[in-house]
Amino acid sequence: MNSPCVPICPLHSVHSSFMLREIEKDCADHPWNTSNLVTAVVLSICFFLGVSGNIAVLILKPNWQNMSSLSQSLMLNLAISDLLSLLTLPLWIYAFLFGWKFDLVPCKLLAYVVYCSIYASLLTVSGLSIQRYLVVVRQRRCHQVKRRALLFTLWLVASILAIPALVVQNLQTDQQWIICKGQYSSDAQWVAVLLTETVFGFICFILVAFSYVCLQKRVNHNFVLWSPLHTINVLALGAICFKNNSLLESCVNIWDIVKAIAFLNNCINPLLYAFNFHKMCRVCNQEELTQPSQTLDIKNIGLFLKSPSDNL
Repeated sequence: MNSPCVPICPLHSVHSSFMLREIEKDCADHPWNTSNLVTAVVLSICFFLGVSGNIAVLILKPNWQNMSSLSQSLMLNLAISDLLSLLTLPLWIYAFLFGWKFDLVPCKLLAYVVYCSIYASLLTVSGLSIQRYLVVVRQRRCHQVKRRALLFTLWLVASILAIPALVVQNLQTDQQWIICKGQYSSDAQWVAVLLTETVFGFICFILVAFSYVCLQKRVNHNFVLWSPLHTINVLALGAICFKNNSLLESCVNIWDIVKAIAFLNNCINPLLYAFNFHKMCRVCNQEELTQPSQTLDIKNIGLFLKSPSDNL
């Protein structure tokens, strides 16, 4: 691995013009910029916090003895999907700092894994929110849902939604630097990909927001982290449709940063769900032991309605 570029000392400290040319060549090979450095730092934080948090969920299984079988399956699926995307981050961090050093196939496959796992994570979070709504508001039994069928459908949908990554992801040369990023054959293809990401994100947000409003709770914090990416996607859609090249260039320049911010979801999911989910499970378990027409205990509902992040 080549060493990063550093400020050059005064010329008298350089013993030969050959050494100077080598330093300049090395700097040209690694054209770092603020966007790449910020993205790499944010992704590094996400990796260390997210991997440790999700591994802790898988090993410790906090309060899982109080969860229904469906809750356990969803929590396990959330940790696995988050961990799957987080484990790819070291390669992306290296690529932001030193360029892409691999072939086209790893470029496409890693991008597909990231998109698939992120879609699966969003679907799982939506499923957890809907489950809370059904348990508390509709008083539906948790164990009536077939876990394997639900998880299979969830990953099938995520796999289909991630297919565009296999199509558009490609190797490009930028300032004599090979990068792995989306390359679109036309504006229509670009719009289609952005619409898929944005519409899916807003649908998940609406489902979660509806469930939380019905439960008189604050909207989940982690969806706030997706707001910058959705906002940039909408602005990019407008820029493409109205041929606003300056706006589109601005969106492209900060895309990597807002995508890195979205990865923070994978870090806080263990805190928001796995380590605080026992409140909802108390209500769920008691509801399963009662008749469908029986009213839930007000005290237990109060425990559930309290936001899990209040104790953080």
